[in-house]
Amino acid sequence: MSTITIIAAIANNNALGKNNDLIWHLPADLKRFKKVTSGHHILMGRNTFESIGKPLPKRTTVIITRNKNYKSEGCIVVDSIDKAIEVAKSDKYIFMIGGAQIYKQAMASNLVDQLDITQVHHSFDADVFFPEIDTKIWQETSREDFSADEKNKYNYSFISYKKRKGYLISKLHSVFIFCKFKIPI
Repeated sequence: MSTITIIAAIANNNALGKNNDLIWHLPADLKRFKKVTSGHHILMGRNTFESIGKPLPKRTTVIITRNKNYKSEGCIVVDSIDKAIEVAKSDKYIFMIGGAQIYKQAMASNLVDQLDITQVHHSFDADVFFPEIDTKIWQETSREDFSADEKNKYNYSFISYKKRKGYLISKLHSVFIFCKFKIPI
């Protein structure tokens, strides 16, 4: 079974980007992203892919788009997150790399096991934002804090979260209880 991880760099105000581009440049984050995702499937929306401009080396690029005619050489194109996960299921680690709509839909649909977040300790003017990380669902499992330096303009942290045990079970249990009282016997 695959582990599905959202990987994202977000600002203090949950900003992701503006005008289909990153707002900041943190070489340490880019280096870590490459190390973590290399050799794996990376799932992304069409806008994210177009902002990158090409398939990333040493990764299998899966583009999610509603445009049935969309094609990109060297990439797999599908029309839903579920289909993207299906084509990547042979990979032990699957990474969702954006954008905001993909993050929001995947988290709301309970498809994600882990969050791998670079927290940029600054707030930015943005037009796309990461969903709130609900600490009732997500438990922080590790954190590395770094200070700004000559290459990285902002303080930042690498933070890993795992879905709390029992979240899905308790969610399903409450649905069962709801149904039990709503369905006449």
